[in-house]
Amino acid sequence: MFVVIDPIGLAPLFVALTQGMTDAARRRIAWRATGVGVSILLAFAAFGEAILSFVGISMAAFRVAGGILLFLTALDMLFERRTKRREDQSEEEHNDPSVFPLAIPLIAGPGAIASIILLMGQRPGLEGAAVVLGATGIVMVIVVGFFLASGPIERALGKTGVTVVTRLLGMLLAALSVQFVLDGLSAFGFGPASG
Repeated sequence: MFVVIDPIGLAPLFVALTQGMTDAARRRIAWRATGVGVSILLAFAAFGEAILSFVGISMAAFRVAGGILLFLTALDMLFERRTKRREDQSEEEHNDPSVFPLAIPLIAGPGAIASIILLMGQRPGLEGAAVVLGATGIVMVIVVGFFLASGPIERALGKTGVTVVTRLLGMLLAALSVQFVLDGLSAFGFGPASG
């Protein structure tokens, strides 16, 4: 779960997505994003693929949709549309990235959801569930710790450093989103199958 959720990789994304916000706003977003991410992962741990199959969505379709949404966020980061929008809108609530893209699909993305479903299936019973949920809980504590340390990270980088990191991460996020889409399409039988 640590590798799939990648708290270290999420920290600079959090800095980029909350650039220019106050420490209090960042704390709110950090706790809300982590809380929503935990809730989603708990729901999928408890009900697994039944949730997706109930609404007729395959994991592959979920990957493609998550990839497309993530790509739109990457474009905003690359071309500084988020900064312009933030300047145009006075209300902070409209710019709250806690649910999307932080909680979904960065914390509780297709990879994390698929992983928790598979891990719960591999370890049936209360003991297995306790191990999987305990490990996921530890990872979430690390995630929120990195998010709460984002203020000092931004101050250390400075405005130019944050701009450079935002553009670089926008490019990496675009590549990650394309990978989500390709994995989803591959599962549908388009293109070469991923090993």
